[in-house]
Amino acid sequence: MWGTATLCTSRSSRQIGAGSVLAWVMLSGLVIVLPLALLGGIPSGLDADVGRWLLLSGTMNVIGLALVYEALRIGKIGIVSPVASTEGAIAAVIAILAGETLGVPTVVLLVIITLGIILASRPAEEEVHEDRHPLASTLMAVGAAATFGVGLYASGHVSDLVPVVWVILPARVLGAVFVALPIALRGKLKLTRESAPLVVTAGLCEIAGMASYALGARHGIAVAAVLASQFAAVAAIGAYVLFHERLSAVQRSGAFVILLGVAVLTAVNA
Repeated sequence: MWGTATLCTSRSSRQIGAGSVLAWVMLSGLVIVLPLALLGGIPSGLDADVGRWLLLSGTMNVIGLALVYEALRIGKIGIVSPVASTEGAIAAVIAILAGETLGVPTVVLLVIITLGIILASRPAEEEVHEDRHPLASTLMAVGAAATFGVGLYASGHVSDLVPVVWVILPARVLGAVFVALPIALRGKLKLTRESAPLVVTAGLCEIAGMASYALGARHGIAVAAVLASQFAAVAAIGAYVLFHERLSAVQRSGAFVILLGVAVLTAVNA
């Protein structure tokens, strides 16, 4: 689901801008999630502490999506998605630090993943000649990974305390109020015939992806977070097949190192 959302937003963000894409993704998700939440009523497990975790999860999700959509607008999916996928490793580390000791294999794998990020962010020769550099998009993807990592841990932390719909709801409400509304009031909210199906699909896929993760996190945050981050492989393959996106040998190596590191980290934590 998140891989499909990444492919959709990479195209639509270049058509109408990252801000408008984020606004429509949040609004389309809110239309689905809000009625379900109201229908079920306020859950008994929702107290002040759970509310703070949900607020943190929603805030990090909105900030992370804003960063990754802008990164996708100016960068390549094959670089942005693997870097952003380290969110799973970050969430896993937080989970381990919160209740378990951080083993040497995990530290080593995180260093390897960081190495992959450095390789993936190196410009190809043609990008240098064209005055294009993936550094800006890579830095945004790193920021997205950090915020997503915190958000994944926060949502996983409360995933078994409230219904899944309440885990998904905060980001949609915050996105509608603090992103969509201000953009609309300024008259900057854009939507074209080509981008409409893309942003709606992305909005639905974001909800389905978060719901799937929240259910999986009930059985363990670390493994669920790292497994969920495999969306990068789906997005990278999709970009190659659908958009004929090409990466340099060094960039391909970096993306492969990141994906391999995340996969091995899954096995280590399992």
